[in-house]
Amino acid sequence: MGFLWWQLSESTKLLQTVTPTTNNEIIITQPSTIDQYGIGSEGDKALMHLRQGDLFALRGDWLEAQEEYEKSVEAGGELHALKKLAQAQLQRRDLKGVSSTIKKMKAAGAKVEDLLLLESIVDLRKGELVKARKILDGAQESPQKHYGLALLGIIEGTHDRVQEELKLVANGWEPILRAYAKTLQAAYNEYALFPESPEIHLITLLSRALAQVQECELALPLLVQVTQQKDDYRDAWIVQGYCQLVTERPEQALASLEQAYNTDPQKPEIQYFLGRAYANLGDPLNAIIFFEYAAANGFTPEEEVRHYIAKEALRAGKGELALQQYAILVDMKDAPFETFEGFIATGIALGQNEQAEIAAQEAVKRWPKKGKAHELLGNAKLANEKLDEAKTAFQKAIELDPFLLDAKEKLEDL
Repeated sequence: MGFLWWQLSESTKLLQTVTPTTNNEIIITQPSTIDQYGIGSEGDKALMHLRQGDLFALRGDWLEAQEEYEKSVEAGGELHALKKLAQAQLQRRDLKGVSSTIKKMKAAGAKVEDLLLLESIVDLRKGELVKARKILDGAQESPQKHYGLALLGIIEGTHDRVQEELKLVANGWEPILRAYAKTLQAAYNEYALFPESPEIHLITLLSRALAQVQECELALPLLVQVTQQKDDYRDAWIVQGYCQLVTERPEQALASLEQAYNTDPQKPEIQYFLGRAYANLGDPLNAIIFFEYAAANGFTPEEEVRHYIAKEALRAGKGELALQQYAILVDMKDAPFETFEGFIATGIALGQNEQAEIAAQEAVKRWPKKGKAHELLGNAKLANEKLDEAKTAFQKAIELDPFLLDAKEKLEDL
């Protein structure tokens, strides 16, 4: 669990930009909250997919997150997984899918307040502001009601009213919405430090905050106002490019990020996002170029950008480059498990079986109770034709995690 917390905290560091008018750091991250899952034990398959979906969501990889949440629902995650699935569908602009998920949530006994917020956000995404206000004004008191009204107020530009609603949410009983309210209020607080700043600075700060609370779709129309007034506002282009990226508009994201790059070609965060945009467009060679620029210019966390270099190198058929990146990653302090997984798989594919086995042994040493680690060791032993040792490793993997179907199949073959 401590490792999971570390992964979540590291993932929230990766999207950083600087405000030119203040010289302060602007962070585009998810608020540092994590749900307390109540759907089973550590070995629960639904819980495993739910956690993996959260990690993808923190990176802005919503397609992968949605797939994991769907698997969690199928594995019996029920209401909690459905709620997460609806959020992923909202991010991917799948309003038809969201409506279907809301129906399933109702059937599963979801809270009226949660359904209210989801339905009102769907209305906001559709531009049906009158309908959204009607259902929110007519609802009983709850943090979800006031949070929905705050989002509506940001769209309408009634900022004094928005801050009143945010105070009610911040003092409410819903922990995630409390964190979201504080994130949105922080944008107003930062703007208040510079009262002579133009209003487009406030809109940019609010747009960044909306991106943080997973409301990029509401942020994009606000950002258009900013970039139309000031076409060299670097940070507005960065936030716009990020939002277009996570809402699966890679062509538009590339155009926005190129505008930011023309303004500041040395900023590693812009280079990182450009790499992500090219990767999403299926252009791994250009993606690698910009990821390497970002790494050379000090992008943090370093492991994040090297992870993507390795991923795109494999797509481009550059196995040696991928292995080189994984070798750097596994030597880092507190390297995550997925790094060992990538290094071992790549090493075996390139015939570097001895290196793969050494890394697999280290993985088992670090995560002795993780079935997947023993499966990796079994794969490495198998590649080195140590069949009895491979058999033992696969048996241990299945003992720790009965859901490892590949390990079962390999054990049966042995």
